[in-house]
Parts: sequence; structure tokens; C-alpha cells
Amino acid sequence: MKKTVLITGSSKGIGAATALKFADMGYNIVINYNKSEKDGFEVLKKVRSKNAASIAIKADVSKYDEAEYLVEKAISEFGKLDVLVNNAGIARQRLFTDITESEWKRMFEVNVQSMFNCSKFAAKNMIKNHSGKIINISSVWGVQGASCEVHYSASKAAVIGFTKALAKELGPSGITVNCIAPGVIDTDMNAHLKRGDLDKLINSTPLMCLGMPSDVANLICFLASENASFITGQVIGCDGGFFI
Repeated sequence: MKKTVLITGSSKGIGAATALKFADMGYNIVINYNKSEKDGFEVLKKVRSKNAASIAIKADVSKYDEAEYLVEKAISEFGKLDVLVNNAGIARQRLFTDITESEWKRMFEVNVQSMFNCSKFAAKNMIKNHSGKIINISSVWGVQGASCEVHYSASKAAVIGFTKALAKELGPSGITVNCIAPGVIDTDMNAHLKRGDLDKLINSTPLMCLGMPSDVANLICFLASENASFITGQVIGCDGGFFI
């Protein structure tokens, strides 16, 4: 029986690259988008061109009921859920004193609440099957913090604590939970950076280049594989040596 993966925020960037990589591995793919419908269905088209069974579902995973619908739809379509990739996220740069209460709340809703929502509903199915893999996407800034990104850094640090605690709780049920902390990746999320700022980040990276979405996708797929069956509760950097 083919395995099934659900990837939140998979219409662009890391999520889209991950969907394509899982398609190459023969998985059933559940693509999730919120506002980027056109991009979501473009990824769906590419995935299906690889002969992978796939569906695309609109859901704001920061909302409890929409996350529940997404996970239940995935399970009803393919029978069970083997892998959950909590990838949906937002980033903003703002002086700490300029961050509004609504901006702070929204950052945690998208970057943390969404992981609670999706993981809760996915875990129920995984516990029943006594197997499953949950992979959360944090950030290098969640490990060391970034000036002018306090709300983003704090939310991504919360993802790390969430991962470690959940790994301990779900381990006896045969479920692994791991976290990836990407460095500077060439995605839309970093497209706003000025050339000078981007060059500084590249110069701070020992490999002297930006990471690509496929670099993170490759690590996600490794953690989802049987080769990583004894790895859980870990925070693994994919940052070109940025945080050594």
C-alpha cells in the first residue's frame, strides 16, 4: 500500500519542492494551500505528471476547524496518513517596539497554532496505526534569534520546544517527530531582502551560497524514510553551516 504525505503550505517554495520529491518516491500527496490557489494547482499538475496520486485542498491551517477538515479529507481520500510535514509559515521583519499585538498573534497562529492543529488530528490516526512521522519546519532564527524578527524568532523557537515534547509523548506509539531549521533559502519569503543584506547573509554562510528549496526537501524526505526510523526529537540544521 502506498504511503501518504500531507504537506501544509505546499503551493510554493520548500513545500512545493517537498511535494515533488515525495512524488518521485511514490507517495500519495496531499497539497495544501490557503491564498495561493493558482500555485497550488500548478504543483498538483506537476505532481500528477510524475504519476503520483494527489489532491489539493484549500485550508487555513491556523484555524482549528479547517485543519481538522484538511487532515480528515486526506485520510478519507487515501485511507491513512503516514507523514505530516508542518511547513506552513510566515515571516516579517519589524522593530520590536513596532510590532503590534495583532502581528504578534498572527505570527504565532500561523507558525505555531497550525502545527498544534494539524499534528493533533494527524496523531490520532498515526496512534491508531502505531506508526507515523511528523516533520516540523523551524528556522535558524528559532535556534539563535534575529534582530528585528523577535516575533518570528520566538514562534520558530516554540516549534523546537513543541517538537521535543511531542517526540517524547508519541514515541511509545511508534511515531517520530523531528524538526528542521533551515538557514537562508532562496524562496519568496526572502525575496524582500535587499541585495546588500542578502550578500551579508551569504558571506556569513560557510558554503557561501543560498540554500535551495530542494535542499530542505531532501532532508524532509530522509526523515520520512525508514533510514531515519531511530531519529526523533531532533533539530537538524539545513543552513550551509550558518549556525556552527
